[in-house]
Amino acid sequence: MAFTLPNLPYAADALEKAIDKMTMEIHHGRHHKAYVDNLNAALADQPALQAKSIETLLKEIQTVPEGIRQKVINNGGGHANHLLFWEIMSPQGGGAPSGKLGEAINSTFGNFAGFQGKIKEAALGRFGSGWAWLVSSGGKLEIISTANQDSPLMQGKTPLLGLDVWEHAYYLRYQNKRADYVDGWWNVVNWDAVASRFAQ
Repeated sequence: MAFTLPNLPYAADALEKAIDKMTMEIHHGRHHKAYVDNLNAALADQPALQAKSIETLLKEIQTVPEGIRQKVINNGGGHANHLLFWEIMSPQGGGAPSGKLGEAINSTFGNFAGFQGKIKEAALGRFGSGWAWLVSSGGKLEIISTANQDSPLMQGKTPLLGLDVWEHAYYLRYQNKRADYVDGWWNVVNWDAVASRFAQ
C-alpha cells in the first residue's frame, strides 16, 4: 500500500498571520509531496515495509535494509514530520495550552514563557536544517532538536509538537530571520491537536 499525501486541513492562505500562502503551497505541494514520492520509490520492492504505518516504520528503522535505510529516514521522516506539522497548526490557533497539557508544560518548564524560550533555543540552535520538538519520553515532557528530517520516533520518543526550521518553511516571508518566524509561529499553534496527542 503506497503512502499518500493528504490535503492540508485548511486553505493554503489560512495561516497568513504566521506563514504566507505561497510558502504553504510550495512546502506542502512540492516538498512534502517529494518526500512521499521518494519514500514510495525506496519501498517499491518492499511490500512488508509498505504495509506498516509510517510511525511503525520509523520506530523500527533498524529493521529496514541498510541499502535503503537512509532514504527511508530522510523521506519517511519528512512525511511523518509534516503530517504532524500541518495537524498542529490552525487558523484559530495561538494562545497557551490549558488542561493537563498546560499543567504538564508548567510543571516541567516553569511556565509557558519558559517553555516557549526553550523551543526557541532549540530552533535557533539547530545549525542548518531540522526541527525543534516537544516530545513525550518515558512519560515525561522533553524539548529536543533533530537534524534534517530525522524523527523523534527513531529515538523512541513520541512527538507532540514540532517546529520545522528548514529554510523552505519560512524564507519567502522571513528571509534569514529565523527568530521572527519562530515568534510568529506561536500564533497558529493548534493546542487542541497537541493536547490530543498528549492525551494519547
